[in-house]
Amino acid sequence: FNDLAKLGTDGMKYIPWMQASYIMAANKKALPYLPKGANIDALTYDQLIDWAGNIKTATGEAKFGFPAGPKGLKHRFFQGYLYPSYTNGVVRSFASDAAVTAWEKMRELWAVTNPASTNFSFLQEQLLNGDAWIAFDHTSRLAGAFNERPDDFVAFPAPAGPTGRGFMPVLAGVAIPRTAPDIAAAKAVVKHMLDPNTQIATLRATNFFPVVEVTMPNDLPPAVQAAGGALAKMSASPDANPGLLPSGLGDQGGAFNQVFVDSFERIVLGGQDIRAVLDDEKGRLAAIMIASGAPCWAPDAPSKGACPVE
Repeated sequence: FNDLAKLGTDGMKYIPWMQASYIMAANKKALPYLPKGANIDALTYDQLIDWAGNIKTATGEAKFGFPAGPKGLKHRFFQGYLYPSYTNGVVRSFASDAAVTAWEKMRELWAVTNPASTNFSFLQEQLLNGDAWIAFDHTSRLAGAFNERPDDFVAFPAPAGPTGRGFMPVLAGVAIPRTAPDIAAAKAVVKHMLDPNTQIATLRATNFFPVVEVTMPNDLPPAVQAAGGALAKMSASPDANPGLLPSGLGDQGGAFNQVFVDSFERIVLGGQDIRAVLDDEKGRLAAIMIASGAPCWAPDAPSKGACPVE
């Protein structure tokens, strides 16, 4: 997180304060179908696909749930998970050969996904009603399942691909302007905010998680305990490949997200040729980056000026 806080420069621009993220959750009914030798805390995308496939074969129903609904956060899966795990980038590598492989993998995953996922937006609902046995979503959108039936579900890290375990920490940070009237007092406030006790108090109030090592108290809500464990494992995994939320896009943020949503709908739902779609959408993405002037963010390599679509 300290590296991310450098924003592609040599020095830190803010102090990381709290984090949230997107994780995986599963009904314990799904666990017997894990592929042989698979470790749920260190899955690959191939193993996730095999796992969901095993369930579909055994039950006759596709039980992977994906937030592809109108209010679902599917674009964050592509930007923060799939692309970093297969291309080690998001913008530069948008139309790369590695991106073609990523979308081929997404098609494989979709083949074992509950087709009603195009209506799913808060996966806690589908975990609770049994439409999904395995799910990906934001920690806050899974919380209801863990708080209602904590003994029925497990939380675990997102899967890894050829370029690491891509994940998108939603990082809140604090910074002190050089012009602050009392820098020493401001530093004392920041130090207090990073104190483990303050971090836990903030966690209780916001469902955002500590960025420093803390001993979690036993009386936290079940969703906090489950998601906190999965986040800690994901952040500490040897192949962790964290990427930031898209930044610097200004009023182009919605258009940026739409490129990924449209690519998904054309490639995965519409069955269009992957290379043709990426080459087509690449022009839209490049225009958005130029219009916003946003430099690259992790895991893309830093850029001088607008992040290029290579």
